[in-house]
Amino acid sequence: MPFAFSDGTCVFCHDGLQTSCVHGGFFGTTEVAGAQAEAVRIPLADGTLFPVQVDKDDALIPSLLTLSDVMGTGHHAAVSAKVGPGKIVAVVGDGAVGLCGVIAARRLGAEQIIILGRHADRIALAREFGATDVVSERGDEAVERVRALTGGFGVHSVLECVGLDAAMATAIRIARPGGAVGRVGVPQNEMMPASEPAFYNNISVSGGPAPARPYIEELLPDVLDGTVQPGRVFDRVIALDDVPDGYRAMNDREAIKVMVEP
Repeated sequence: MPFAFSDGTCVFCHDGLQTSCVHGGFFGTTEVAGAQAEAVRIPLADGTLFPVQVDKDDALIPSLLTLSDVMGTGHHAAVSAKVGPGKIVAVVGDGAVGLCGVIAARRLGAEQIIILGRHADRIALAREFGATDVVSERGDEAVERVRALTGGFGVHSVLECVGLDAAMATAIRIARPGGAVGRVGVPQNEMMPASEPAFYNNISVSGGPAPARPYIEELLPDVLDGTVQPGRVFDRVIALDDVPDGYRAMNDREAIKVMVEP
């Protein structure tokens, strides 16, 4: 199941936007308890759950779990940024979503994929996933480096996977005229930074909470046959009682993504 529940029948579900389902919502709200628990009641289960038959010890479990969130979100960033064959792509952020964004960009045919990040373990994984270039600088220096890697023009598509103002400003500044930014990092400010450069360069900005439910059907075959292995973003496994420490580890950059096992 994705991180949002939906009926699968409303006008927005039919449009592939289950996160805007008129009868749906998000797990973890005040109305619906979070899904990290011994047991979970799934609202609108027929429209929310996606049945997959695998053994509980199957090596595919980690990658299947990413389809509930980070892989679907990385894919949504790529789709929103109009990634396609031959495109030059930049991914802002080297967390689990950004790394899955690299997978998505490569899967959609990007020719050059630039990852903006500075953690050695994550960068190594990004390269294995398909990143061709790494930019560890930030701010003006990052913009200059990306432009140097793209003939001075910038990239066609930017996947913004952080949500901070500085990340969004960088995303817009490294997009070439006519480019697109797919934003999936939860915004930390009500105002979008760098709106003037976006306007004058005809840069489109799209994205939001990923409608992971319809993406599962598209991405699942590549997970099942091993074409993509997004489950590699899980670098720590914990028990349910250790969830608080798992969040601490991710916050302190000691882990990329933590998987909870019963």
